[in-house]
Order: sequence, then structure tokens, then C-alpha cells
Amino acid sequence: MPDLKRTPLFDVYRKYGAKTTGFGGWELPVQFSGIKAEHEAVRTKAGLFDVSHMGEILVQGEGSLDFLQKMATNDVSTLHPGAAQYTAMCYENGGTVDDLLVYQLGKERYLLVVNAANTEKDYEWLRDHNTEEISIADMSASMAQLALQGPLSARILQKLARGLDVSAFKPFSFVENADLSGCKVLLSRTGYTGEDGFEIYCRNEDAARLWEEILTAGDEDGVLPCGLGARDTLRFEAGLCLYGQELSENISPLEAGIGFAVKLNKEADFIGKSALQQLKTEGLKRKLAGIEMIERGIPRHGYDVFSGEKRIGVVTTGTQSPTFKKNIGLALLDVPFNAPGTEVEVAIRSKKLKAKVVKTPFYKRQQNVGGEK
Repeated sequence: MPDLKRTPLFDVYRKYGAKTTGFGGWELPVQFSGIKAEHEAVRTKAGLFDVSHMGEILVQGEGSLDFLQKMATNDVSTLHPGAAQYTAMCYENGGTVDDLLVYQLGKERYLLVVNAANTEKDYEWLRDHNTEEISIADMSASMAQLALQGPLSARILQKLARGLDVSAFKPFSFVENADLSGCKVLLSRTGYTGEDGFEIYCRNEDAARLWEEILTAGDEDGVLPCGLGARDTLRFEAGLCLYGQELSENISPLEAGIGFAVKLNKEADFIGKSALQQLKTEGLKRKLAGIEMIERGIPRHGYDVFSGEKRIGVVTTGTQSPTFKKNIGLALLDVPFNAPGTEVEVAIRSKKLKAKVVKTPFYKRQQNVGGEK
């Protein structure tokens, strides 16, 4: 695959039977043992992902908090060192630049974790708006990231953690310079699967060793190496947005259902605040909703949704759910067709097939311990 970037773990993939594909400019594993098996492992045991393609941007210096309050939709002032927050950045018209995590490392020192395909765009967006003249550095090339997700993830990591009780980590909390099998890492109780889990930020040169040691430590618990396929089905069932599908420059955070990360009442003015306030005041004309097929067919990304002859929206993500064995999707639908119970039709190939609007998330675990990206 020409011109695709590779993570520090690329040479390890073959050992575990990875099938790779292009994603966001990277050559990444779509699966190892199989998407369904990997999905099931994360839901019931644990799965290990290489997510080193994600972007990391360090923002620091006097004025960093004020700067991030201007850039982010969430209230960054509520953070403290050792805490992380899910947020978004918007254009003036309310469209989404990206969704991201903000880690407060220290006073006026923050790590932003952004989507792989958006790293360069986000970096330039931040630099272009840097009137505070703070330090903004793209650290992505020197950092790798692993994600251990699933109900047994804490037990597995504890075998490698030195001087840390990882089960005591609260959602969206982290420890910088944690000792994991002799490697210094940023260890965070966050994830993108709907399960409890951890994300591990480390040096490139430590990534392969940590990958092997985590798989060894979790072998008796059934941990599996996992690829992008399972990562997508897991986040989809949990109702977590994927940039370029549920979020985009044409889809606002409010329309995508992540209004909890938009603090219109925070004192600081942020880019897109006026447009989002107007959207909320006037009432949203479209919203993200769940759909479940009544007739046989899978609602794929980009398929149009109809009510009679009227086009009322589009599928953003859809598949056969590995957990529920149902054909389901997320769709951006015109209001009021987004109401649960509403019957709609999805244009699949040359036919319009019946579906119904259902509540989301499709999957929600019993105890909400881990954070979501």
C-alpha cells in the first residue's frame, strides 16, 4: 500500500495474522482472528488495539487555558491535573472541526488527542488561532498508543503496573509517567468501545514490548489482539461518533447527539458558540437517531432514508450488530422523523426496505466504569 504511514507496531502485525487496510492515511490491521471474535472478546474479556495512528498535540504555556476555552466546546476550566475531558472544536457556523480528548498534564499544560485523519488539519487550526502565543507542538510522530478494552482489562494491566492500583482509576482520570512493566507511560481510564478500559500512551520504542507483555499477561484471561473492524462495531453499538460519519464540517455536535460536551453557558466565548446557540434556540432540524431494519437488509453508510417519497435523512454508520445479531444503523434524520417508533425506509440497492427508529445507544453496559472517546 503506497504512501501509507505505519505505526511502530506494524512489524508485529504479521506474527498475529493481521489483515491490513488503509485508514486515515495509515496502513492498519482491520482484523487479526476475525471481527466477530475480537468484538466478543472485548465485550466479555479483553481486547488489545494499536491506536498509534491517533494524533497528539501538546499545548502549554501561560494562557493555555484561555486558549483552549476559546477553541473547545466543553468547559476546560473544570479540569485539574490528572483529569481528561471529551470535547469538540467547531467552525464559526457550528460545523465540527474534530472531536477530541483533552488531558490536563499540569498547570497551563495540556495534551490533545485528535483523530488520525485530522491531525494536520487540527494542528494548523490551533496554530492559526494562537493569538495567545502559547506553545503548540505536534507530538504524534514520537508517541504510540495502545488501548486495552473490556471487563478484564484492569485485572490484566495490574499484573504489569508497578506501584499503582489501576482498578482505583476513575473514568477520565490518568497518571502521567506511570510505570508499566518498566516503561514510563501515560495511563488513562478511557476508551472507544463502550466497555471499561485503558489507553496507554508510550514512546515509539516501547510500543512493541508493551504489546507483547500485555498479550502475555492477559493470555489466561482470553485477551485478543483487535483491529479496526471490531473497534468500529464496538463504538457503533455504544453510540460513539466517528468523525467523517456522525460528525463533520457539515454536522454540528448538537445534531450528532454530543450536546453534553457543548457548554453554551460557560463564560468563555468559543468558536461556533453563537451558531450553536442559534441552532438550539430555533430547534434542531435534524438529529442523529438509531434505526433497526424490519425487512432484510443492512443499512450502510451513505444510504438514503425515506418516509414515503420524501427523503428524510442518510445513514451514517450501519452493520449487522455482532452483539444483537440485528441489522441496525445510525442515521441523521429530519425532525420529527427521528422519534423512536417511527417507521421509515432505507434505500438499499434498488429497493426501499422498512426500518424503525429506535433508542440509542444500542448497547450500554451494566456498570459505567470506563470513559469513552
